[in-house]
Amino acid sequence: MDMTTVAVVIFIAAYVLIISEKVHRTIVGIVGAMLMIIAGIISQETAIHHIDFNTLGLLMGMMIIVNITSETGLFNFLAIWAAKKVKAQPVKLLVALSLLTAVCSAFLDNVTTVLLTVPITFNIAAQLKVDVKPFLMAQIISSNIGGTATLVGDPPNIMIGSAVGLSFMDFIFNLSIPAIIIFVVTVAIMVALYGPKLHTQPELQDKVMRLNEYSQITDVTLLKKCLFVLAVTMSMFVMHGALHLETATAALTGAGLLLLITFSHNEEMIAKVLSKIEWLAIFFFAGLFVLVGALVETGVIKMLAAEAIKLTNGSVTATAILILWMSAIASAFIDNIPFVATLIPLIKDMGEMGLSNLEPMWWSLALGACLGGNGTLIGASANVVVASMAAQRGKPISFISFMRTAFPLMILSIMISMAYVWIRYL
Repeated sequence: MDMTTVAVVIFIAAYVLIISEKVHRTIVGIVGAMLMIIAGIISQETAIHHIDFNTLGLLMGMMIIVNITSETGLFNFLAIWAAKKVKAQPVKLLVALSLLTAVCSAFLDNVTTVLLTVPITFNIAAQLKVDVKPFLMAQIISSNIGGTATLVGDPPNIMIGSAVGLSFMDFIFNLSIPAIIIFVVTVAIMVALYGPKLHTQPELQDKVMRLNEYSQITDVTLLKKCLFVLAVTMSMFVMHGALHLETATAALTGAGLLLLITFSHNEEMIAKVLSKIEWLAIFFFAGLFVLVGALVETGVIKMLAAEAIKLTNGSVTATAILILWMSAIASAFIDNIPFVATLIPLIKDMGEMGLSNLEPMWWSLALGACLGGNGTLIGASANVVVASMAAQRGKPISFISFMRTAFPLMILSIMISMAYVWIRYL
């Protein structure tokens, strides 16, 4: 077999294992990357060159900031505060928790958001004696919609922004409008679907209203430091283009500053915070970048780009819509991260082959990959995390019951995205 065939075989085998979940995806990423190097398809030097350290640095920096902030009780405070603002009325609570999840997901990663907000949802639903599943469904879908709106909200956006040099404000200007429209439409449909089933007793509402949200804040001094550093980090994200800094520099500066002003001598706490970084995700990304880099080096990606252009006759409109729908349907059934990692060099090669305007392609990929994750229970990491938390608490969400509600909502969100891409860019 020639090198190209070997590279494709290793890549497909890795993809099949990731989808089947027979072997943990982090192990698949590392072993796959090493096989590419051992087989001589890509040298170690070139492999390291293909690892996008900007993506990894941005993820690690934000994980450190969020891990320290979660120690303050801020997220518990926000959930109880939101419940009290809507007088603990179940339907309004569904909207409030969806909004809270969407906003948090825009600025933190989706998995972190659901890990912090879902336990409070279980608590409040138990106190009101209402079915928790509608709230969980709404939070899963809202986390993926919210994550679509910003550079740091979802890993595909981090990867696209880093590869193309798009700034934090580019994502806000281009993706916040469709994300807000899709969120409003989706929540309205979910209220219509679940509203009639959500009832509670006035005395149970009173019980929730008597909860003291301020008692959730466990460390006021730490909270002030975290909010200060979050403000500095967000300011750097907004201005990173003008400052000629990468987004990873902004995130890691914030993380370093927060560690400096909170645990400068406390080795135990520093070790605890760093151990909470999702190292499984970081190593998976690193392996994945090498796997895709091997396909780039052997010319496989260039060949696929040529075929895609032939299929759409070089039409910018047809190509953008193909990328939007292909990434949405694929992301519903397979992990959107390896899919996006494969498509980024593909779209770049399309530009080199004469596609004049690549901007619609990047926004179509971001919308399709992020929103497509809502299609099934395995479409995004946040979905899997919420499902496992629900199962642990004796409230399992089945694959079919989730898909019955979520897949049509995902298709609707992609139709809205298609209209938006058409009107704005095409």
